[in-house]
Amino acid sequence: MDLKGKVAIVTGGARDIGKAVSKALAKEGAKVVINYFDNEAQAKETLSEIESAGGQAIIVQGDMTKQAEVSNLVDQAVKAFGKQIDVLVNVAGGLVARKRLEEMDEDFLNFLMRLNLNTVFLATKAVVPHMTAGGSIVNFASQAGRDGGGPGSTGYSTAKGAVMTFTRSMAKELGPKKIRVNAICPGMIATTFHDTFTKDEVRTNVANGTPLRREGKAAEVADLVTYLASDKSSFLTGTNVDINGGLAFS
Repeated sequence: MDLKGKVAIVTGGARDIGKAVSKALAKEGAKVVINYFDNEAQAKETLSEIESAGGQAIIVQGDMTKQAEVSNLVDQAVKAFGKQIDVLVNVAGGLVARKRLEEMDEDFLNFLMRLNLNTVFLATKAVVPHMTAGGSIVNFASQAGRDGGGPGSTGYSTAKGAVMTFTRSMAKELGPKKIRVNAICPGMIATTFHDTFTKDEVRTNVANGTPLRREGKAAEVADLVTYLASDKSSFLTGTNVDINGGLAFS
């Protein structure tokens, strides 16, 4: 999946799945702009690993819920690698905390929507003017967006469901410009996300209930992203692709 010479922006691209995505795109020849929020050490580590493998990348700090900082990310990408951006991968997002209905307030719900949906909207709006025919946008939805998620993930799953719908809408809107928009819906992937928010016994039960009898790996998700970013998937747009080891089917 040759991405040689293409420029790719990865929001939330310094850790876990985002890191795996950044490294996979760079391995295929893309020049990668790695956005991170607050952990500069992680970003520098990801950058170092890419450069050690012969890839090209830069790191740019920024809060993707803020339009000015999203604009700066794009400006830095243009400054470093030229005005054309070929790939946008919207990884930034998160669960933040598990809260049931009685524990949630409007501010918490609004924050989750900003973090998981608005970030995708803002980055897409900022990048599209720099995309030409053949551009590819890959959004991160979630299996939770399909099935409502686990206990206490109402706000997160609702936002990810919105990402799925936004993906379909953008595929229709941007298709005439020959820009493809797809999303992926990861299930249980072994990351610090589940280290933080999911109990060990729940993870074990989910893995045992999955046809492949295991959790997924960040690198496996990154391989799917790379495929969707490349011309190998040139007739795929508007899809929300499941990657969950067979645990749930769309």
